[in-house]
Amino acid sequence: MTIAVYPGSFDPIHNGHIDVIARAAKVFDRLIVMIANNDAKQPCFTLLERKQMIDESLKHLHNVETDILDGLLIETVYQKKAQVIVRGLRAVSDFEYEFQMALMNRRLKEDIETFFVVPSEDHTFISSRLVKEVARLGGEVGAFVPEHVKKALISKLQ
Repeated sequence: MTIAVYPGSFDPIHNGHIDVIARAAKVFDRLIVMIANNDAKQPCFTLLERKQMIDESLKHLHNVETDILDGLLIETVYQKKAQVIVRGLRAVSDFEYEFQMALMNRRLKEDIETFFVVPSEDHTFISSRLVKEVARLGGEVGAFVPEHVKKALISKLQ
């Protein structure tokens, strides 16, 4: 059984994330979406709020589960008995950072592979930061996030 981990802050989850998750779920037997706190970002939603939104967004994918990352990703991947880290690549600009992370993770645990997934071109421009900015300014975000996430954004930001 091949287990993969897809880490991210998911603040909030958007259709680009969901597309990457759905694509990875077709490839791996089990996919664990790991919700992380990124110290470089000021989260809009708590870890629990993000987990609830993600669970609702992914309930149709039966081989996908969510968990909260506590500590070093590569150690968590190893503890979960996963063999693969999934990362989404939206643009060439993502590649340099993701490449460095993949090499660092390989150095730390050489038996863990990194699997890059390119989302549908319909979703390549979406980022959580942009979705929050549009929502904060009163714009329509329904095309970028599931309805329950849209409601949570409006409630939190307006």
